[in-house]
Amino acid sequence: MNITAMIPARIGSERLKMKNLALLNGHPLIYYAIKAAKDSGVFNKIILNSDNNLFEKIADRYHIDFYKRPSQLGGSSVKMDDVNMDFIKNNPCDVLAIVNTPSPLQTGDEVAKAINFFKDNNFDSMIAISENYVHAVYNGIPINFDPEEQFQRTQDLLPVSLLIYSIMAWNTKTFISEYEIKGRAFFCGKTGYFKASKESALLVKNEDDLQLIDRIMRSKENKIKYDIIAEGN
Repeated sequence: MNITAMIPARIGSERLKMKNLALLNGHPLIYYAIKAAKDSGVFNKIILNSDNNLFEKIADRYHIDFYKRPSQLGGSSVKMDDVNMDFIKNNPCDVLAIVNTPSPLQTGDEVAKAINFFKDNNFDSMIAISENYVHAVYNGIPINFDPEEQFQRTQDLLPVSLLIYSIMAWNTKTFISEYEIKGRAFFCGKTGYFKASKESALLVKNEDDLQLIDRIMRSKENKIKYDIIAEGN
C-alpha cells in the first residue's frame, strides 16, 4: 500500500501573516509537521504542497519532496476537496494523508497511530477530533445536557467532539470516485474519527496561539515541573 503524506502550505494567511514560516521555539511552524511525518515512519513519501516556490527551498532543506499546486488553488477561499483532487491526480497513491501545520505539538507516534487506525478499520476517510467533556450549546440550544435537570458533573456528560484536522486520511480510489460524482469528497465512504491528544488539539490560528504554544514547547524543553504547595500554619 502506497501511503503519501501531504503537507499543505499556502503562502498567504489571513489571521497570521506568513504563518507557516513563523518561528516557534527556534523553528518555523512548518518544521513540526515535517518532523512528525518523518518520525512516524509510516509514509512512502512526504510531499510539501504549496502555491509558492519559496516552500520548495524548505522542502529541500528538510529532504522531502515538493509539489507546486496551480495558482488558482492558492487562495484562502479554496476548498480542500479541490486541493486534494489536484494533488492525487498529480501524485498517485493508495492513501493520501494530510499532516497539518497548525498542530505543531502533534508527534510522529500519534501520526503513526492515526494511520494504523485508518488502515485497521478500513476507513475511506478519517479526520482527527478532540473529545471534550464540557456542557455544550449550539445556536443557543443545549446539545449534551438538559437545563431542566440538576447540573451534571462534566465527567458524566457525553463528550462533544470537535474536528481539529491535525491528521486526516483518504482512500484515494474512493475519494476520486465520489469527487467525480458529487464534486466533493472530504467525507467520503466509511468515515472514521481519530481521537487526538489534547496537545494536538492546540492549533496555531493567530499570534496569541503561536505565543502560547511557544511557551509550552519551551517549558517541555526545560522540563519545568509544577508542584503543589501546601500552606503551613
